[in-house]
Amino acid sequence: MQELLEGSHPVRMCAPMVRYSKLPFRMLVRQYECDVAFTPMIIADSFVHSAKARANEFTTSEVDRPLVVQFAAKTAEEFSTAAQLVSPYCDAVDLNCGCPQRWAIKECYGCYLLNQPELVADMVRQTKCNATVPVSIKIRVSEDMRKTVELVRRAEKAGVEWITVHGRTVKQRAEPVDYDSIKQVVDSVSIPVFANGDITQASHVGDVCSRTGARGVMAARGILSNPGMFAGHSQTTLDCIQSWVDIALSTGTPFTTFHHHLMYMLEKAHSKADRQVFNTLGSIPAVLNFLESHYGIS
Repeated sequence: MQELLEGSHPVRMCAPMVRYSKLPFRMLVRQYECDVAFTPMIIADSFVHSAKARANEFTTSEVDRPLVVQFAAKTAEEFSTAAQLVSPYCDAVDLNCGCPQRWAIKECYGCYLLNQPELVADMVRQTKCNATVPVSIKIRVSEDMRKTVELVRRAEKAGVEWITVHGRTVKQRAEPVDYDSIKQVVDSVSIPVFANGDITQASHVGDVCSRTGARGVMAARGILSNPGMFAGHSQTTLDCIQSWVDIALSTGTPFTTFHHHLMYMLEKAHSKADRQVFNTLGSIPAVLNFLESHYGIS
């Protein structure tokens, strides 16, 4: 991981996406020039106290590297203990300070932490002391950028290795990303910063890094709909679809996950009528029959 942070080319990351960025999908994007992949956000408290939660929420393999495990936590003890559990199996842990969902904020997770710079710093500091892997944080920007600057500077002082910045506020969803705010974060710290938001094609990587000074980028919706995006593909290729089918079937991916990924990947390729048919299919055999008859994929 350190070699990537200190390298010369922009680092390309696959974002932590609930339900989607699990092991099979991470295996897929790694075939298409994705440098680093994140797990979905994992609730640290449940992960620490439940063996069942650990088995359900975290799977990896020898080829699943570099890997960053992201946790939602609200105390330093939760985050530190969860980090210690996964340290032997990953390359870094990340603290989610950017989830804008109401339930998360109500439970003092995600964007709630944007207004708790002392707590975030303590969580980073304690985890750095007890875990054996680098620590990062992922944030959204605040409407008052002075709060964001205070947060990132405190996190840097506490020892965080890098920061990923989604250039939207907690209230924003589809509004344009504020790259100037990301640049302000870059200019406020001396550690690597990664830009997140509206990365939907390979050309955006260099453009955004040049505009913001970021060390690299993180993609979510763009890579979900086009896993080969970082390799320069304008939309999902048939080879990529075939690779997903092979990976999903070999790893026993649940049908809903298998199907939903294909719905995203094939959205631009389908006609409206085909999309309506495909999205209502209810079994793996039905999906495979559709793919073979329409695209020659078996």
